Amino acid sequence: MNGDRTTQALARIEAALARLEAAAGNAAGHRRSAADLARLQARHHKLREAVNDGLQQLDLLIETAQG
Repeated sequence: MNGDRTTQALARIEAALARLEAAAGNAAGHRRSAADLARLQARHHKLREAVNDGLQQLDLLIETAQG
């Protein structure tokens, strides 16, 4: 009976370790996602600035053409 309890305890420990490893993998995936999101936000900001600059140049060109 003592061997059976030891086997059950080891099985529970192994299951807990598997859950910990899965949770650690999910956390690493979340950090990657956060880093990807930060890169996308920075790219969006640069693109938005470029579009705003282009629109300002277009407005100036239109104003100049209308004289």
